Amino acid sequence: MEPPDVDHLTAAQAAQHANRARQFVSNGAAHITAATIRSWAHRGHLTATGLADDNRSRTYRLQDVARAELATRARALRHVSS
Repeated sequence: MEPPDVDHLTAAQAAQHANRARQFVSNGAAHITAATIRSWAHRGHLTATGLADDNRSRTYRLQDVARAELATRARALRHVSS
């Protein structure tokens, strides 16, 4: 079995990575889900790079996911602290 490609992640894998950063800065109050990743892509914060092995799920570069998390962080944390 091959290790997962850390450069190209599915929405679920991307959510796990982005969630770690968001959890850290929000002291556990904010969460990122696969639906959030898909929303970022839909809103133009994130661009899909291809398809996963299932030929259905889109993949995203880890660097792009981190950039999108950072770009949306301030707004997300404003909502958590309200």
